[in-house]
Amino acid sequence: MHAFLGDVFHWIWQEKTKILALLLVLVLLAPQPSKGQLFIDWVAIISAINSIGTAITNVIGSGLQTINNALGAVNNILNTINSFFQNQIYPQAAINRARGVVGAVQGIYNVIRGLVNLNVASATLVNPRQLETVLLSRNPGNIGQVPGRFTTVYQVIPAPTDAPPPVRDMIDMTDATAQAALKKAIAIDAAADQLMDASDQLAAELGQAAPGTAPMIEAQSAAMLVKAHALTQSAMAELFRIRAIDMANTGAGLKFNANHASDTRRDLTNMFNK
Repeated sequence: MHAFLGDVFHWIWQEKTKILALLLVLVLLAPQPSKGQLFIDWVAIISAINSIGTAITNVIGSGLQTINNALGAVNNILNTINSFFQNQIYPQAAINRARGVVGAVQGIYNVIRGLVNLNVASATLVNPRQLETVLLSRNPGNIGQVPGRFTTVYQVIPAPTDAPPPVRDMIDMTDATAQAALKKAIAIDAAADQLMDASDQLAAELGQAAPGTAPMIEAQSAAMLVKAHALTQSAMAELFRIRAIDMANTGAGLKFNANHASDTRRDLTNMFNK
């Protein structure tokens, strides 16, 4: 027994450093005893809560009040702007009147469309009726039929043996100008139909447009009006060409008469000199 105890004490003495380190770790890791309810500092806790409430009231509360006041001011400004737009810029009564005017104008457009599409065909014979049908078709796809049907009604250019070259040139130029004008008339009729369709659509959109979108539709209407003016100018140019060829034909006739008179005078002079 004494030998065993001696061995134990000898081992403890040899491992004393490790044993002390283990005891130190156990002491540090051991749970600390907590205070009972009788030892809680309720006065300090209540004081801390009061301090937090005071901070919330004085600092955060005043900031929230400032934000609330600012939001109220912004809301008043927005209400004023909204009232100005509703009563001055876009009053509902004026909008309703404008829509009524659009509806009335649409009715006028419908009357104009009916007048434009009136049947004015008047030819009674076969060949003129066929030419007239093409000319009043309002279909650009029929323009290619104009030369053949025009020649059927107004005949072909005389052969070189039947008319002098100046006369044949004048006839050819006159026919070319007439056919060009007839083709142009078909194209203008078709373009006018397209513009009428566009105007109907714009008028319908204006009748339902919100105040904010009306300016965009008005811009489209202005662009369409410019195109209509360009179409009118094109038709006017064609009328000028027709008038110019008519005047040229008149001048050519006078020139032919003058040449004929000169030839007659020369023939008479030669006859009396013989």
